[in-house]
Amino acid sequence: MGVFTSATGRRSRSLSSVLGGIAAVGVSALVLAGCAPAEEEPAGPTEDLSLTIGTLLPQSGALAFLGPPEEAGVALAVQEINEADLGITVEAIYRDSGDTTTDTATVSVTDLLSQDVSAIVGAASSGVSFTVIDQITGAGVVHFSPANTSPDFTNYDDGGLYWRTAPSDLLQGEVLGNLIAEDGAATLGLLVLNDAYGTGLAAALGATFEAAGGEVVAEELFNEGDTSFDAQVSALTAAAPDAIAVITFDQAKVVVPALVGAGYPGSQLYFVDGNLADYSADFEAGLVEGAKGTLPGPAIDDSFRDRLLGVDDALTDFSYAAESYDAVILIALAALAAGSTDGADIASKLQEVSGGSGGGEKATDFASAAQIILDGGVVDYDGASGPVTFDENGDPTEATIGIYQYGADNTYSRIN
Repeated sequence: MGVFTSATGRRSRSLSSVLGGIAAVGVSALVLAGCAPAEEEPAGPTEDLSLTIGTLLPQSGALAFLGPPEEAGVALAVQEINEADLGITVEAIYRDSGDTTTDTATVSVTDLLSQDVSAIVGAASSGVSFTVIDQITGAGVVHFSPANTSPDFTNYDDGGLYWRTAPSDLLQGEVLGNLIAEDGAATLGLLVLNDAYGTGLAAALGATFEAAGGEVVAEELFNEGDTSFDAQVSALTAAAPDAIAVITFDQAKVVVPALVGAGYPGSQLYFVDGNLADYSADFEAGLVEGAKGTLPGPAIDDSFRDRLLGVDDALTDFSYAAESYDAVILIALAALAAGSTDGADIASKLQEVSGGSGGGEKATDFASAAQIILDGGVVDYDGASGPVTFDENGDPTEATIGIYQYGADNTYSRIN
């Protein structure tokens, strides 16, 4: 587990509410008007808000296993916001992101924008988000990912409209690199998806591992859509590293059995958030027993898990469900604080409602957070995924990385 404080590098935001401090709210002033005090302005919106959000989450493609928990997180948040009946109702329109081998995301975004959404939650893949970020933010719509981890988003020119509840892979790479070194490996091989996510995570991982005294002895790239990995497997096994980090999406279903079949021990493999999944139905028993992996986010507590299962009782994976849930809650709170469903207005309040501007009152659920806003206060929402606390770049300044290990049944459990 690691706690991440964002780097000092910042991108310029055009929104004055981000650059400035928190505006004082709920302060009454005595004015002369026939010797009587003026009435206080009412807190929050003057009429109920109707917020429409779209989702761009993987129903197909290499990250399809993440779609159900992410969509369940969105659905749960929408349900709880609407049940609270506190001045805002939310409608979610669900669309598929696909992966970078198709133009599914562009088609989905075009459809969502035509329905006047104020925000789009997604994509899970950093590579997919980069294909649509200009389309979304150029339309004045909030682009909010629960799972993008590429460091390249931090300084991206998005007009202040891109946000994420997942931490940059500078953190995951640091945690995983130190874990591999602490496990006793002196040499490391990397199998890397050649996109913004894969290469960014590999760079952070390799730098940390070498700073800890290790050596990266092989790094093999592949492209989304590749079906043969024979050359990469041969090069990695020939280098005979003490550990191999598999930085892939569902290509792990092919490359992991290939590595083990070539004689590499499954217990010396390391997985990442893009492929940390239940392989009980995919691998023969014991194939990856002892292997470890990392995944951003705190442990899911029983209450949140049960609420998610109430939305989708078929869930077996809960990766990024909390981050998706918090994305919707934060968007709704920001709309309530702004008294508006305009994308730029929502973006202008996201840092504030996360506690990133300082001085807010803590709340851990939508109803109590919304009430603070309606009462004229400033809220600091801490959610299912953690404190969040956005910086001016739209990145969370605090996050945890869980460490997991596979058992004989090829399922994983948290060990830290």
